[in-house]
Amino acid sequence: MKTPAFFQRSELTATLWTFRQEFLMVGFFSMLANVLMLSPTLYMLQVYDRVLASQSELTLLAMSLLTLALFGVMAFAEWLRSRVLVRAGVRLDERLGTQVFNASFESHLSLAGTSPARSFGDLIQVRQFLTGNGIFAFFDAPWAPIYTAVLFMLHPWLGVLGLIFAVIQALLAWLGHRHTLSPSEAAVAANSEAGSFLQSKLRNAEVIESMGMLGNLRQRWAQRHNASLEQGAVAQGLTQRVVAWSKFIRYAQSSLALGAGALLVIDGQLSPGGMIASNVLMTRALAPIDQIVSGWRGFISAAAAFTRLEKLLQSFPQRDAVLSRSAPQGEIKLRDVVATAPGRASPILKNINLNLAVGTVLVVLGPSGSGKSTLARVLMGVWPDVTGDVLLDGVPIQNWDRVQVGSHVGYLPQDIELFEGTLAENIARFGKMESAQVIEAARSAGLHDMILRFPKGYDTPIGEAGALLSGGQRQRIGLARAIYGNPALVVLDEPNANLDDAGEAALVKTVQDMKAKGKTVVLITHRPGILAVADRLLLLQDGRVQAEGPRDAVLAALQAARPPVSAAPVAVAAAA
Repeated sequence: MKTPAFFQRSELTATLWTFRQEFLMVGFFSMLANVLMLSPTLYMLQVYDRVLASQSELTLLAMSLLTLALFGVMAFAEWLRSRVLVRAGVRLDERLGTQVFNASFESHLSLAGTSPARSFGDLIQVRQFLTGNGIFAFFDAPWAPIYTAVLFMLHPWLGVLGLIFAVIQALLAWLGHRHTLSPSEAAVAANSEAGSFLQSKLRNAEVIESMGMLGNLRQRWAQRHNASLEQGAVAQGLTQRVVAWSKFIRYAQSSLALGAGALLVIDGQLSPGGMIASNVLMTRALAPIDQIVSGWRGFISAAAAFTRLEKLLQSFPQRDAVLSRSAPQGEIKLRDVVATAPGRASPILKNINLNLAVGTVLVVLGPSGSGKSTLARVLMGVWPDVTGDVLLDGVPIQNWDRVQVGSHVGYLPQDIELFEGTLAENIARFGKMESAQVIEAARSAGLHDMILRFPKGYDTPIGEAGALLSGGQRQRIGLARAIYGNPALVVLDEPNANLDDAGEAALVKTVQDMKAKGKTVVLITHRPGILAVADRLLLLQDGRVQAEGPRDAVLAALQAARPPVSAAPVAVAAAA
């Protein structure tokens, strides 16, 4: 029987539900602590009404020792509930950390704009709220009626006064939520936008500095930063206003409770001990509500972070383990593939059909903007907006487990991104180090002799994003990383853009070696020197297939069609 939608839990809620035993334990310890919170009230009543009247030092000593013991049990209960929540927070992070990272990475890859750093910040915020003082206020709040009931037992008017202040505080909390939620979310979004803008510009510091762009970019950053400050000031002003009203009500409650108790004492309806005890008891009854009001901003932030995480995990759920299958052989089929992007009126790729048998070397040609790099991303399954079928060994590329299939494919993007670590770690994709395979990949990329000239050889750190390397060196390392482990499918986007003649010769030899091993290679280029290794050619023009087939046949067709054909310059040069 299918569970009704009303009772279905989101993935994040279901994960939190697995911690219900811990929350029950915290509830029990909170009950114990709050019951023992009545100890000071009872102690005051006994001291003022019994000890002072009887002048008995023994009674005072016995009651003091008993109260101290109860205080010890109360402190121990509060320590236990804190410890349970801290451990639950660590387990929550362990359980969701990998999943949040994968989901945020897929979201960032799909151009949804979610960065892994922001998602982990949301996870930390939720965890800190669940393990901080804010959550204790919600566990203590149900005990406010108990304290109010004790006030009624002392005197009905004291209970009524406690109820009035409780309603005022609850109303203040509701108004605070209603008026501060939207400004707080806007402030967080504006601050995140300003930070992202600044971070993206730091990656291009050399260009900014060399061409004097710093002042212009600083003005644009200042606009975002000032907007963030204004949004933050509005949100903080509203929150501080709520807190200020809360303080006024709390101080007024303390004084009025004492005054009301004094009036009842004067009228003979309450003892002096009851007057002092009622003041403490009313303060304790309203403390959870006051804590909720004071921590409302943290609650709003945690609730917003929870909502973002919930949406993220729903949009990018954990991949099914059933997707595991045997290693791919490298057969590629595209059926009516259309690739689009936000903000574009027309698709980037339009009805692409392609068949590549295992062991085929395909060279993709075309002018700039014809969709070659998009085709490479579509083949790798990393372009978000695709319709049609992209099949690897007859299976849709999105149905492959990325972790499993990752070691069987290689990809060299046009913008090469290396990572902080050693040369060997980058070539080995930061996985388990197979020294022989690292050296083999470096040799195939014509990189081995160059690496040996580095101070520490393969163990040489390359700095953040490979900042210590030249463009040609980064290109060769990216190529070695792409062919590491002899993958079945290799897609190379402009692999010779930064290579000299020796580097291009090494690239040709690399492709020949992969072809000899029966690997499928898709190579995108503007330079005709690599055409000699191609089995098939694909010419793209404005996102459409202009020509596709065996190399010699395509080149002959292009040669015969000159000069009318509007083809890629590189293809015309190659045909000549």
